[in-house]
Amino acid sequence: MKRQSVNVLRIFRSVVLLLFFVVHGPAFAPGSGCVLAQTPSASHPEASQPAAPQPGFFRRLADYYRADWHPQPAPAEGASAPAPARRGAPSPLDSPPFPGSDWGYSGAPVIGEPDTNSYPLMTAWLGDTRTASARSKIYGWVDPFADASTAGFRNDPIADDAYPNRAELGQAVLYVERLPDTVQQKHFDWGYHLTALYGTDYRYTIDKGYGYQQWYVDHHQYGFDPTMEYVDLYFARVAQGMNLRIGRFISLPGIEAQLAPGNFMYSHSLLYSVDPFTDTGAVATVKLNDRWLLQAGITAGHDVAPWTSDAKPSATACVSYTTASVNDNIYACANGINSGRYAFNNLQQYDVTWYHRFPHKWVLASEAYYMYQTDVPAVGGTLPIETGTNGATCAFGEARCTAPEYAADSYLMRELSPHDMLSFRSDMLDDQKGQRTGFATRYTENTLSWQHWFGTTVQLRPEIRLDHSWDQSAYDLGRHATVFTAASDLVFHF
Repeated sequence: MKRQSVNVLRIFRSVVLLLFFVVHGPAFAPGSGCVLAQTPSASHPEASQPAAPQPGFFRRLADYYRADWHPQPAPAEGASAPAPARRGAPSPLDSPPFPGSDWGYSGAPVIGEPDTNSYPLMTAWLGDTRTASARSKIYGWVDPFADASTAGFRNDPIADDAYPNRAELGQAVLYVERLPDTVQQKHFDWGYHLTALYGTDYRYTIDKGYGYQQWYVDHHQYGFDPTMEYVDLYFARVAQGMNLRIGRFISLPGIEAQLAPGNFMYSHSLLYSVDPFTDTGAVATVKLNDRWLLQAGITAGHDVAPWTSDAKPSATACVSYTTASVNDNIYACANGINSGRYAFNNLQQYDVTWYHRFPHKWVLASEAYYMYQTDVPAVGGTLPIETGTNGATCAFGEARCTAPEYAADSYLMRELSPHDMLSFRSDMLDDQKGQRTGFATRYTENTLSWQHWFGTTVQLRPEIRLDHSWDQSAYDLGRHATVFTAASDLVFHF
């Protein structure tokens, strides 16, 4: 734990130093060349005046944050260059304050969306002019959090703040990626993505075969996970564009994302905390038109690498429909379908999400799923239970049984300003045989959250949350039926 604490302190110190440079200006920025002002010679003012130094890395980094947090007034209409054209229906959401501008689907970039993103690290490294033309980009974020809870030992099955009454580093994430150009429909293009994640949240993305012993065997509070590694192959002339993703990627369905900036709130729903996290395989995403999008893929199963004994060829198929008004979207998936026999997270998942945009900046996002495994060993029986999984509370005398779970959640969100959003989430999980949480009970949670953006680079997300298990005490390692938490994180993008 001492080494882990040192890592957190180093990250925190780097953030503090960066904030210092932003606040105190370029005169103290390393590499700026502005150490002391020099007085030019009176007799030869032009000859004695040195050439203006080029700003260094830290100066450019500080300038980026200063401009982002204190933007200048927008130029007059027509004075700025037009934004790259988007191919397809208009985006339904404002981002920020929403984490994204489009109705969500996973497994591919948004087909028809130009890559106009710029990032502090890339801008400081390459400078503004070269950043605009760079296809490969490096960026990421640091996400510390703190919580106060009525639980004494553990908040489980709450995610991500599993440990009560402390401050920790949830995620330190580095992305290296190249997005394919999906706006054009003339030629083949390609992209790639690599992720490095360190922090307490690694336990929610770790797969068997990708260092899973860090959590499931050694129970390290902090760990590392290469959450996503894939290539994107874009075939421009298939329908209105087809993307083939090959590698390890986020499991397709769902409202919530494993990586912090993609969520409406800091904490996750109970629905999220027990469903599949990442898959390894291949998935094709075909845009038929502005309303219909189809996906089909084959993976090794959920949360397992293809080289493990738990890997099973598994089919995934999804369909997304968006109305002509862009006010509604339905996204339905059959995810990781195979024989369904018990193995590490061999979940058979049937999931549907619905997004609706109301007038006056109100948005509703809802999700429901049914999952199960068959032949799950009974708790207390003679059959072995695999490390990292739970047995099922089967009927008396049964050595194995089918373990199903049902879940649903709903977000109601109101955009208050370009930098502020209020969200309320209500969530229900019925873990009928206790195979996902270790307790056969029904759960509910209700969370109220405020999200505030500082510019486009810092997210502050405080929230209050009330959880309850209805059939037995399931929180705090079985000590409580009800847990109240107050928590917040701070996502600092670089």
